[in-house]
Amino acid sequence: MERSELEHVIRAAGAIAQSRQIVIIGSQAILGTHPDAPPELRVSQEVDAYPADDPGKADLIDGSIGELSPFHEQFGYYAHGVGPETARLPVRWRDRVVVVQNENTGDTAGLCLSPADLAVSKLLAGRAKDTAFVRAMLDHGIVSRDELAALSTELNQADARQLTGALSRLAAPG
Repeated sequence: MERSELEHVIRAAGAIAQSRQIVIIGSQAILGTHPDAPPELRVSQEVDAYPADDPGKADLIDGSIGELSPFHEQFGYYAHGVGPETARLPVRWRDRVVVVQNENTGDTAGLCLSPADLAVSKLLAGRAKDTAFVRAMLDHGIVSRDELAALSTELNQADARQLTGALSRLAAPG
């Protein structure tokens, strides 16, 4: 996905949900801080998103510009309307969001997870593709293990343990 495509999804999602702020919690939130992110971080054609002021309208987004919609068929990318509960995040993630708001977003603000919060969310999801995504973030110096470990203080005990274990596995050879 390209940054311009993310901006298009933000604009469309904002119009559909009649919301001025769209939260971006999936992998393509990386485009908030790294518009020219390495190709392996831009593979997904899906933007996981929900309206900040009314997360229940995520279904409208999904139904209008979601997977297999005319929007998806025309542009080759789409929004996946999700809820805030989709991602397990550090407590103060909102303090670190990266705002994408410009003429291309129709002045709707895309609130993208910071790289560190995105990485924590991915490691807590625990899927192989998420671990590979975080490994690429680490390899490219976008986040550091120390930065991610420090965020464990903003997690509940179970999530903090899971994050610590995931970071240990990432450090292991292989």
